[in-house]
Amino acid sequence: MTKTQSVQHLPSNNASAQREEAQNTIEEARHKVELTDQTNLLPIKKLIFCYLGLGLCLLVSQLDTTITATSLSTISSAFNAGAIASWVPTAYLLTSTSTTPLLGRLSDIFGRKITLSVALAMLMVGERDCGFLEEYYSSNHRSWSSRGAIRSLAQIIISDVVSLRDRGKYQAIIASISSIGIAVGPVIGGAIAQKAGWQWCFWFTVPVIVCAAPIINLVLPYRSVRGNIREKLRVIDYVGSCLTLTACTLFLLPLIWGGVTYPWSSPMIVGTLVGGFVTCLLFICWEWKGAVLPILPMYVFKYSTINGVYIVGMMSGMIRATIMYYLPQYFQVALGYTPIRAGVLLIPFLVFNTFMNQVAGQIMSRTGRFRMLVLTGFGIWSISCGLLSTITPHTPYALLVVYMLLSGVGSGQTLQTTTVAAQATVPRKDMAVVTAFRNFVRMLGEALGLAIGSALINNTLRRSMQDLSIPEQAAKEIIDKPILLSYPSSSNLSPDLFIQILYDGYLRGFKNVFLVNASLSATAFVISFMLIHETDLDREDDSGTPREETKEALNDSIGDMEKGRIDQSAEKGVPHVIRGVADLHSKRYGESTKLLILGNLRY
Repeated sequence: MTKTQSVQHLPSNNASAQREEAQNTIEEARHKVELTDQTNLLPIKKLIFCYLGLGLCLLVSQLDTTITATSLSTISSAFNAGAIASWVPTAYLLTSTSTTPLLGRLSDIFGRKITLSVALAMLMVGERDCGFLEEYYSSNHRSWSSRGAIRSLAQIIISDVVSLRDRGKYQAIIASISSIGIAVGPVIGGAIAQKAGWQWCFWFTVPVIVCAAPIINLVLPYRSVRGNIREKLRVIDYVGSCLTLTACTLFLLPLIWGGVTYPWSSPMIVGTLVGGFVTCLLFICWEWKGAVLPILPMYVFKYSTINGVYIVGMMSGMIRATIMYYLPQYFQVALGYTPIRAGVLLIPFLVFNTFMNQVAGQIMSRTGRFRMLVLTGFGIWSISCGLLSTITPHTPYALLVVYMLLSGVGSGQTLQTTTVAAQATVPRKDMAVVTAFRNFVRMLGEALGLAIGSALINNTLRRSMQDLSIPEQAAKEIIDKPILLSYPSSSNLSPDLFIQILYDGYLRGFKNVFLVNASLSATAFVISFMLIHETDLDREDDSGTPREETKEALNDSIGDMEKGRIDQSAEKGVPHVIRGVADLHSKRYGESTKLLILGNLRY
């Protein structure tokens, strides 16, 4: 009987042993994978040229996005397909969001410079091909994935060339360039579409990319990444990449379709959402136990600050997307403004968002603190969203500007500060993947924000028109094109009915959107207070010399200093750049470090 029992237990014991052996093999493989530290802190002169190249790349990416968005109606006419205006934003969200988590790890494996160069090449080829009707659909996916890649890689490269303490103010410059692209893009796009034809909306950026590519290759520092091409291809997390793309697609499609293409309760929406959550769980399990070099190491979630940054990052994306999309729509529908005037009203938000980005970066650089900036930013943002929920067609123009200004102040204080908070929390080897995933959750938040805003406004409009017994066809036209509410003559409905629909439907839905925004920003304040903690921005790995090694070197050389071999005269004959480096070390580690550096150079 005992023998039988022991035989029966053998298979399960063998299976357990095999699982344990497989897990040990994975752990051993993980320990063998060593990532190259691509840190290369630059002096100010080289940093300026590096920023020139990064700025050009980012400006191209942002201009490309806004120019395309502005010219959608012209492109739709060329294709004789009105539905393209809704298909393009959907595809852009899918491609740019789903590829973002992969970029951090790919840049770790192949190097930042090579990854950025490939992204620029893909964007250039995609833009060139988009100008031809037969290539438009297939080429756009290459362009959109490249745009998202360029934005994330710019932030990752900044973390390599700028110290953590100064990173906020330099990342604010990148954010300023994005704002310029957002402000200028619609004007350029409209002019090109009207004067030169829709093809030039894509071809316009090709010469700029041709100029940016050699600048990037000349000024961007190159750090050789260990391993040959076969070894690099071997460590790519292919399973994790497929699971990421699948989960993003299954999760984003129902958010885009819900309430527009299909009802929220339809099997298509529910089924894809469930599939997205299941795939997401599979991704977590694989990254935790299966991947040799995970796209997102699960151990980063042991830091409460990382969890806080990701949660508030998603909320920030939701709020910002609704401001950028629904406020201009409100100005056109409720106030009867032209698209240009509605766009001008966004300028206070964009200008003060950029300005506070710079201010917050300078404060972080001088004080080494970021937590209070995050808290005050979300506090101001929650107040401004509450104020925006109160606006009506009778709200004075000056008051609208003040509300937009306040919103820009709050948004600007939270954008780069949370990125620096995440980067300060993790070791340098995880900085790229943490930064890329932070951008991913923010873009996912933008998709969520647009979906929730659309659902709130459309459902409120639908209920209002049902109460007024509006014909179904007329109601569908108004929901699809809310701008019709500004033109009562465009329908057989009476002007009084239009006014009632505007106030009871659209304005109430808009108010609900910004009440949700106020709740989100207030929740983000609480989460930031509970989870995001202050971290020292003066890191040992930012100096290039670990503090303990410096102390040991000082102890070894103390005898030489006592004998007078190293003294102030060591500065004689030493190049100015080296003396500057020595002065920098003396501020962090003391005057003796400076003497040690100069003395070693001299002797």
